[in-house]
Amino acid sequence: MAKELLMHDVGEQVDLFLLIKSATKGIASNGKPFLTIILQDQSGDIEAKLWDTSDDEVKMYQPETIVRVAGEVHNYRGRMQLKIRQIRPSSPQDGVSVSDLLETAPISKDEISSKVTQYIFEMKNPNIQRITRHLLKKYLQGFLEYPAATKNHHEFVSGLGYHVVSMLDLAKAIAELYPSLDKDLLFSGIILHDLGKVIELSGPVSTSYTVEGNLLGHISIMVNEIGKAADELGIHGEEVVILQHLVLSHHGKLEWGSPKQPMIKEAEILHLIDNLDAKMNMLDRALKRVKPGEFSERIFPLDNRSFYKPTFHL
Repeated sequence: MAKELLMHDVGEQVDLFLLIKSATKGIASNGKPFLTIILQDQSGDIEAKLWDTSDDEVKMYQPETIVRVAGEVHNYRGRMQLKIRQIRPSSPQDGVSVSDLLETAPISKDEISSKVTQYIFEMKNPNIQRITRHLLKKYLQGFLEYPAATKNHHEFVSGLGYHVVSMLDLAKAIAELYPSLDKDLLFSGIILHDLGKVIELSGPVSTSYTVEGNLLGHISIMVNEIGKAADELGIHGEEVVILQHLVLSHHGKLEWGSPKQPMIKEAEILHLIDNLDAKMNMLDRALKRVKPGEFSERIFPLDNRSFYKPTFHL
């Protein structure tokens, strides 16, 4: 069986079926067009350049296309890149499907669904419970399938639900240490904070931003959805505004795209848990590819730092 894409070391030759995750056209310094393509399989993704591309090649190598690629892995400015020697679109005879090449969450959709449902079941505030249950039911399919982002963290199939489950488990442990936290508020805020991404993003394969995603963003989308849910359910308590604030402020800082900074204790903790889980996911996935005693490639959202993997880790 061939090694997965990211199991190859720098300098190794690659001959694999891969999925085009994105393709961006550019013009080189010599005036000739090229494509920057992100290729993926179940192990993750890697950038590659396709030089001197014709119009036919630009049309041929679009997102969601399966290709067979031969080339070499090399290090370019601290990041792994694939130097393409040969590339061709796959044919039905190759017997490779898109689902074979998608990275997925380490737990199943059923497990994600049952865990989140249990957290909602344990809520004691009826208004918070009803709004949360209503919105999860409305967007359940997307919640279980969509990634949490187009890049940087949890950008894989079921990444959104997995991110939420990880955050809920973290919040439960934190709430035991700090019993003054309102668990209903915190759990509901976690379940709802990124749920607008099922409208903001295009789907689990070759994810891009929708028109609503570009014009409104997941935060504004979910604030409106909470308001609509409350109207439909006949709920008119302070809980509605508080839940909207948790969603509005979960990015934490104005310069990080947060319309409001947290002004409620649970909103501050929600932001910290979100940030912690996203960073742990980035670090774990980057260091998975690194041998002990070596540095990771640069991680752009973490101040473009490289991280070292100690040799004494088990």
